[in-house]
Amino acid sequence: MKINWGTGIVIAFIGFIAFILYFVITMSTSKDINNDLVTEEYYKEELGYQKEIDKEQNTKNLDQNISWKNTDDGLLIQFPENLNSKEITGKVFLYRPSNKQLDFETTISLSNHNLLIPDNRLLGGRWNIKVDWQYKGISYLYKKEIVY
Repeated sequence: MKINWGTGIVIAFIGFIAFILYFVITMSTSKDINNDLVTEEYYKEELGYQKEIDKEQNTKNLDQNISWKNTDDGLLIQFPENLNSKEITGKVFLYRPSNKQLDFETTISLSNHNLLIPDNRLLGGRWNIKVDWQYKGISYLYKKEIVY
């Protein structure tokens, strides 16, 4: 039997649609692929987003902002020198985009305006750091994408 060009085009379309359907079904039902949300309670966090914007604006208004650097001991987060380190409270959250199990949160405990996150808690690669801190009743938020 001879196949003309019209039949060939129909067969090609059917083959392409079958491939796409197979691909979509395989990707959506596969247990090997982890497609988690960034956060479990996405909509709840969305409602508090204006507070985050205000905190970030407070951070931008500081004379000196938080800085960080990689050291042999780990990640060193440096708070502004012109603030009293005993009055700084809050939390540091490190988010690993590639693996949710590596995410962790720690409270701020400063020594000489510095907070050290030990090297054994961090793997090399990209991290999102979020420092939510307060000083004299004013809330601040520092967000940064870092490579450790």
